[in-house]
Amino acid sequence: MNRYAAILSFVGLLCTASASAHPAPFSYLDLYLTASGVDGALIVHDFDAGHDVGVDPPERLRDPALAERYRDQLERLMASRLTLLLDGNPATLTWTGFEVLAERQSLRFAFRAGTTRPGRVMTRAILFPYDPVHQTFVNVYEDGTLRHQAILDQSRAAADYYAGTWQGTSAVMAVFIPSGIEHIIIGPDHVLFLLGLLLLGGSMWRLATIVTAFTVGHSITLSLAALGVVSPPASLVEPVIALSIIFVGADNLLVQRDRRKERSDADSRREPRDIRPWIAGVFGLVHGFGFASVLRELGLPLTALGWSLFSFNVGVEIGQLAIVLAAAGAMAAIRRRDAGAAQRLAFAGSVIVMVAGAYWFIQRVFFTGGLS
Repeated sequence: MNRYAAILSFVGLLCTASASAHPAPFSYLDLYLTASGVDGALIVHDFDAGHDVGVDPPERLRDPALAERYRDQLERLMASRLTLLLDGNPATLTWTGFEVLAERQSLRFAFRAGTTRPGRVMTRAILFPYDPVHQTFVNVYEDGTLRHQAILDQSRAAADYYAGTWQGTSAVMAVFIPSGIEHIIIGPDHVLFLLGLLLLGGSMWRLATIVTAFTVGHSITLSLAALGVVSPPASLVEPVIALSIIFVGADNLLVQRDRRKERSDADSRREPRDIRPWIAGVFGLVHGFGFASVLRELGLPLTALGWSLFSFNVGVEIGQLAIVLAAAGAMAAIRRRDAGAAQRLAFAGSVIVMVAGAYWFIQRVFFTGGLS
C-alpha cells in the first residue's frame, strides 16, 4: 500500500508540469462498491483526451464549454476501452457526470454500473493505446475504505478484486476450485505420479494414506510459494517432478521383484516393504511448487489470499479423488478377476511411468533450460 501511495504522490507532482511534454501518461479509476452496484470516477489527462478526439492544442479542453462539446465522443471512447465484469458479467457503464479539472489538467467522468453489490469486480482497461507507456491507476473502495490498488498498462490490462463479504468469498471459490480441478486433471505429470503410486494396489486405508501424504506435501509448499516465502525456479522444479515420476516407476518394479522373491522363499516371514506414503509426501513437496506456478498465472488476489489458496487446494483434492477412485477401482476389479493380469498390468504400467518421466526429464533439462 505504501508503495502505491508513493507512486501516486509522485504522479501528482508530475501532473503540475507542462502539458506540452506529456508530463503525465496516467489515468485514474476509482471504484466504490455499494449496496446498489458500483459508483465510478475516471480521470484522464487532457493531453490524452485531446490526442484521441483531435483537439490541438489539448489545453483547449480546459475550457468547460469546449470540453462539453466533446463529452459524448469521449464517453463513447472510454466506454469502448474500459470494461467492468461484475461477478463475471459485463456491466453497462451509465455516465452520470462530467467536469473539467483545470488545476489537474484533466477531465473527470462519473458513472454507475450494476444494480447490486458485486462479490467480484474485474477491471480491464487500455484507455489510450496510442501511448505504450500509459498506465491506469485503479483504486477500489468498499464501505468507504480503500481496499485494493492496481496499475494497469499494456502488459497487464486486467485486475481482479474480491469483496470482503460472503458473496466475495463465493466468487473466489467459484474461480479457484474449478482451476484446481482442471490443473490436476489436465496436468499429465501430476496424474502419472499419482497413478504410479496406485499401480501396486493395497487396502483402502493404505491408498488413503498415500493420497493424504501427497496432499500434505503439496499443500505445504503450495502455500509457501504462493505467499512468497520459498519460490524455487521452474527450471529446477519441473525436472525434479519428472524425476519423481521415474522414482515411482522404479520403486514399483523393485517392490514387485521383492515380492516374487518372497513368494519363492517358503521360509520368508518378512512383510513386503511399502514406502509409497513416504514417496508421496516427499515428492508432494516438489509437486506443490509446480501447482504454485499455476496460481501465479491465475493471479492470487491479495484481498482474498487465504480463501484463494484454500479453494485451489480443495479443487486439487477433488481432482485427485476422482483419479484415485477411478484408478483404484479399476485395478481392484482386475485383481479380483485375475491376479496375474493385475501384476502384469502393474509391471507394464510402471515401465510406462518410468519412460514418460525420463522423456519429461530430458525435455525439461536439455530443451527448455531446466536445472540451470
